[in-house]
Amino acid sequence: MADEFAKGLGIATTAGLAWMVISGWYTTPGFEDTQLIGEVPEGLGLYGNLAIVLREVFFWLAIFGMLLFWVVIPAFQKAREEYA
Repeated sequence: MADEFAKGLGIATTAGLAWMVISGWYTTPGFEDTQLIGEVPEGLGLYGNLAIVLREVFFWLAIFGMLLFWVVIPAFQKAREEYA
């Protein structure tokens, strides 16, 4: 079980850090304004739009990756042990 915990924590940490970096670049209008969750600017171009898509991917990867390794896989292993 410690192996699954470490994998879930690694995914959550890495994806969360990537989300924070991209959010800091694109959705932080100023230091005194809303940070990390501000409005997405218009007219970003191809790479800017790709970064915004990756921002959403990293957010959901952090949540679902952590839940997968902390809840789903241990529950599946426990159910398989009980069934056997």
